[in-house]
Amino acid sequence: MAHQNLVILTGAGVSAESGVPTFRADDGLWMGHRLEDVATPEAFARDPALVQDFYNRRRRQLPTVPPNAAHHALAALAARWEGDFLLVTQNVDDLHDRAHAATPSASGFDLIHMHGELLKAHCTRTGQVCDWPGDLATHEPSPHHPQGRLRPHIVWFGEMPLQMDRIEAALARCDLFVAIGTSGAVWPAAGFVQLARRAGARTIELNLAPTPGRFDEGLYGPATEVVPAFVETLLTW
Repeated sequence: MAHQNLVILTGAGVSAESGVPTFRADDGLWMGHRLEDVATPEAFARDPALVQDFYNRRRRQLPTVPPNAAHHALAALAARWEGDFLLVTQNVDDLHDRAHAATPSASGFDLIHMHGELLKAHCTRTGQVCDWPGDLATHEPSPHHPQGRLRPHIVWFGEMPLQMDRIEAALARCDLFVAIGTSGAVWPAAGFVQLARRAGARTIELNLAPTPGRFDEGLYGPATEVVPAFVETLLTW
């Protein structure tokens, strides 16, 4: 295998074909809401009932949404990759997790949800995280602190994405970086390609349309088509 240290970044385009709504529609709304009303700490402080209901509805949808061919192709790649492979997703759904559960990964694989996970909650006082597959009440008490409450384990606008130290360390040593189904408009993920190029990595984009001038190479089309084809090619390099 020509490459040993692989970092793949996935965005909403990977899950869209499974039926997961993309983060930002053309009208600036997300599932009928302004982002400022459901995806900021200020929104949660101002109207916790609205915010909790918004994520409760998304959480209830997840069992009806299956991993697609792109998720399964990346799981197959993780099972056969002989070097280090960090999969970083901007998606808060569990579709990567389910695909990888069905196909055990090699020892060098790891998955990071940099924007949090919909099926988890965290304590507003301690930051401790717990699994939470059901609804969260408006003022859900935290099991971790008597004055704490639980909120969705989601990185909102104005908050720092998770595990950035680990991500940046992997980018600094990778020799292949692949971005799949991401617009390149959300930072800091939008800067990952520059960090990888600085490390001397080959950079490839898999997307519906090109991001001008940022990647060495690109393959364009629906994720369920281009990702399995790319993985097949990658495993024969």
